[in-house]
Amino acid sequence: MSTLTIRLPDDKHNRLKALAESRQISVNRLVDELATVALANFDARNRFEARAAKGNVKKALSILDRLGYEGSE
Repeated sequence: MSTLTIRLPDDKHNRLKALAESRQISVNRLVDELATVALANFDARNRFEARAAKGNVKKALSILDRLGYEGSE
């Protein structure tokens, strides 16, 4: 496991401490959870963009037209 030192303004640190206390977890655990969410979002976006790059726009619009989607034109 790695140790990471970050610099935060005092007010932000105090708010993070208050948030952690309200969840009854440590600031360390809170930051770990927030990092996990950020990385999951990053991975999902990368997967989506990779799949979108392989997509066929004309075929997708045709499917939307058949479904009656009005924004497909």
